[in-house]
Amino acid sequence: MIRFSVLDLAPVCEGSDVAQSFRNTLDLARQAERLGYRRYWLAEHHNMPGIASAATAVLIGHVAGGTSTIRVGAGGVMLPNHAPLQVAEQFGTLAALYPGRIDLGLGRAPGTDQATARALRRYFDSAEAFPNDVVELLHYFEPAEPGQPVRAVPGAGMAVPVWLLGSSLFSARLAAALGLPFAFASHFAPDAMETALDLYRREFRASQRLAQPYAMLALNVVAADTNAEARRLFTTLQQSFVNLRRGKLGLVPPPIDDIEAYWTPQEKAGVQNALACSVVGDADTVRDGIAAFIARHRPDELLLTANIFDHAARVRSFAIAAAVRDALAADHGAASA
Repeated sequence: MIRFSVLDLAPVCEGSDVAQSFRNTLDLARQAERLGYRRYWLAEHHNMPGIASAATAVLIGHVAGGTSTIRVGAGGVMLPNHAPLQVAEQFGTLAALYPGRIDLGLGRAPGTDQATARALRRYFDSAEAFPNDVVELLHYFEPAEPGQPVRAVPGAGMAVPVWLLGSSLFSARLAAALGLPFAFASHFAPDAMETALDLYRREFRASQRLAQPYAMLALNVVAADTNAEARRLFTTLQQSFVNLRRGKLGLVPPPIDDIEAYWTPQEKAGVQNALACSVVGDADTVRDGIAAFIARHRPDELLLTANIFDHAARVRSFAIAAAVRDALAADHGAASA
C-alpha cells in the first residue's frame, strides 16, 4: 500500500495569530508522526495573511526539532525567489541538524504576486531560468571538487532528496529529464494532472538520485464523524478559494452552514473545478474516495492536506485518514495473500 504524507500551509485562522499557528503546526506534526505519516511538508507563500509558512526553512527546523522520526521538508521552496546557493546552505544546515529526515521540494512559481516578488529582490522572470537554477542547486549538494570556487557549506556532499513540484507539464518534463521525484499540485490545480503523470512516467530517465519514476499527488481530505460535519468543515476551504478570486486576502474563515449563499454560480463552478481532487466525508466515504483516487491515478504516494478552521477537527481529520490508510493496506494485503 502507498504511503500517506501531510502538506501543511500553517493556516492563520480568524480570531487567532501566527504564534498559535506555529503551535498548531508542531502539534499536528507530532500527531502525524504518531499516526505513521511518511513526511510533513510546508509550503512557501508570501504576502498572504492566512498562511504563516513564508520563512519555510525556519519553520521546517522548528518542526524537525520538535519531532523524532517523520521526514520534514518543503512542498515547496519557490526557487525563483532565492539564489540556489542560499537554498543549498539552508537545507544543508537542516540535513546536518536532522540527518536522514529533510526533503527539499522545488517550485517554479513565486508563491505570491509580482509586487511581492520584486520586494523579495528576485523577479518572476527568473522562473525562466528555473531549469538552470535546479541544476546549479543539485550541483551544490554533490561532493565538492578540488579547486571548486563556490561550494555550499553546509550542503556539499549531503544527500538531500530533491523533488520537483508542479501543476503543469513543465516541471513534469524537467523532473523526468533530471531523474527526480515529482509531486503534482492536484489539490488546487488538477486540470493537467493525468497528462503530467503520463509524461513524467513515459519520459523518466534514471539518475544517481532515483532509479525509477516516483510520483506523489496532493489530495484534499476533510474527514469527520459524519458526512454532514465534513461538508461543513470543507466550507472553510471553499470560502478561502472564493475570497482569493475576489482579491480578498485575509485570515482563514470559520465554516458556514450554507455555502450556496456565499458564492455565485460562476464562483462555484471555478472552485469546484479547482478542488476536484477532494475527498470529504465520514470514514466510509473517505475510504471509498481515496481508494478510487488511488485506483485511477496510481500514485506512489499521497500528500494529504486539510485546511480546517478548528485545530482539533483538523487533527481528527488526519487521524481518520490514517485509519483509512491502514484499512486499505489490510485489504491490499488480504487480496495479495
